[in-house]
Amino acid sequence: MEEKIKSLIEEIRPYINMDGGDIEFIKYEDKYVYVKLKGHCAECNAQDYTLKNYIYELLKKEIDEIEGIINVEL
Repeated sequence: MEEKIKSLIEEIRPYINMDGGDIEFIKYEDKYVYVKLKGHCAECNAQDYTLKNYIYELLKKEIDEIEGIINVEL
């Protein structure tokens, strides 16, 4: 499961990089994907929108078991 999630994140990484941001996969646990947004994405007011309406929807479309995505601040 984690490898498939990582692969999907790698597919969207270039689009996030274009806006000066980045995304790091942290873990998959209890049907939730944990990521860390970096760069401009970490400071962006639209990060919740990006997570829930873009990244989560992409992951959910490919992996039905996923119930949510959480941005982790480490």
